[in-house]
Parts: sequence; structure tokens; C-alpha cells
Amino acid sequence: MDSSNEIREFLATRRARITPQQAGMATYGRRRVPGLRREEVAMLAGVSTDYYARLERGNLTGVSDSVLDAIAVALRLDEAEHAHLRDLARTANTTSRTRGRRPAAREVRASVRRILDGMTEVPAIVMNERLDLLEANRLGRALYLPVFADPARPVNLARFCFLDPQARTIYPNWDEAANTTVAMLRTEAGRNPFDRDLSDLIGELSTRSDIFRNRWAAHNVRLHRAGTKTFHHPVVGELTFAFEVMALSADTGLTLTAYTPEPASASHDGLALLASWAATQDQLDPQTSRPAEH
Repeated sequence: MDSSNEIREFLATRRARITPQQAGMATYGRRRVPGLRREEVAMLAGVSTDYYARLERGNLTGVSDSVLDAIAVALRLDEAEHAHLRDLARTANTTSRTRGRRPAAREVRASVRRILDGMTEVPAIVMNERLDLLEANRLGRALYLPVFADPARPVNLARFCFLDPQARTIYPNWDEAANTTVAMLRTEAGRNPFDRDLSDLIGELSTRSDIFRNRWAAHNVRLHRAGTKTFHHPVVGELTFAFEVMALSADTGLTLTAYTPEPASASHDGLALLASWAATQDQLDPQTSRPAEH
């Protein structure tokens, strides 16, 4: 991806969303641009207009952390956006000799699989940063049943979200799921812009989905750590879970996500029904008890 273009569009889109009133600035006369002007951001950040204009043209070479922090404050960046700006600056200051970040893992170690299998009361999955769904426990496989129906391995949650018509049924809040998916991929693209598999995935989705391409152009980013998610499962109906995302620090880019329902809720009862159904399916066809080998 073009580093300068990424920087330029990210800063421009963040600047366009902030009104002078939000920034505590007086306005006079007619304004021709949405949001703040470049000189206004420069003033808020304590740098010259020419210097900020250079940054927004996509040149972050040599920029200090203190300047990045000042720009983050001026543009009211949240934690994910601030981290993304730092990632873009790191890429701009990276030479070809220092690009060797290890790619996201594609394999799940046996010990991690045993941990998954030991989690018998909650759905749990392991993903990498490209949203390849690499492993799942019994309830995780049952929860993501329509995703695993794709014979290709590893299955990918971004492809499912934007290219599989079932996704709009499985995710009742599809717009939110789509926005989160794009923001997660955009975050990873800033963190690891030299990942060829990630670039290929983004190119594929941009070519095959206008909806993805339009969302990608918004340059939104997100740190995906915890929250709630609702599924409409084809067997047991609607399920709402709290989820926690935990990094597997020994495995580059891998995370374990566990889903838990509220006690004594309809989703808690639905999960019990899903567990019973999954156990029955395993007895009928043991071959479906684990995703196919990668």
C-alpha cells in the first residue's frame, strides 16, 4: 500500500470530521471546507502551517513522538487512531532493511488446541490478524457453523462478512459487524503494511465488494478487545454474548476470543441448546468435530 497516500487520507478524514466549535475556535464568514482548516490544526498542535501541510501531504519522515501526540490531541484521536498514526509514522521511517516483521501465524500449537478443548461451557475461537478463523472448540465450531461451511481453509471472517449472503442473516447487526471488520483490517494494515497476504485480502474484497471498498475509504480503525455481539444461529436462533479477546503472546498475531452469555438469560438457555445440538452432531459425524487441517 502507498504509505504517503495512507497518511494523507487518514489525516484529512480526521480533520474533516471536527468542527471549529468542537475545537473551541471562533469562526468568521463562509467556510469552503468541512471541519478544520490545515492552519487551524497546526495552531492547535503548536506547529507551523507549512510543517503540518507537509505532514498531511503524506510525509511523516523524521516526525517526533511529541509532534504526533500534539496532532493526536488537536484532531481528537481516540486510542486506536493515535496508535494508527504512530504506525503510519513508523512505516514512513522504515527502510527496506528493517521491514522484517514476522507474518501472522497460520498454525495453532497443540497446547493452544488443548486449552480450547478444555473450554467446554463457552464458545471460543482462535484468529490471526487477517481474521482467518484458524481453530475453535466444539461450541465455537457450532456457533460459527455457516462460516465453517466454506470448504476453503482457513475460513476468513472478512470474506464471510462481505462475500457470503448468509452473513446478513447470521449477524443481525450487520452494519456494525461490517464496520468493525473493516476497521480491524485497516488497523492491521497500518501496523503491518508489508503483509502480502493481508494486502491480497484487502485487494480481493475491494474488487469484489463495493460496500467494503466504500467503508475502506473512510480510514476508520478500532482496537478490538471486548464488547458484545449478537448472532442469529440457524439452529437455535438469536444469541447475544459478551466477548473477550486475549492475545496469545507466544504466537505472533494470534488471539483467543471467548463468548459468554448473561446468566439466566435467553442466550444462556440458547447456548445450552446449542451445546446439546453440537454434541449430537459430533456423535453423528465425528469428522465435523474439528475444522479441516490447514
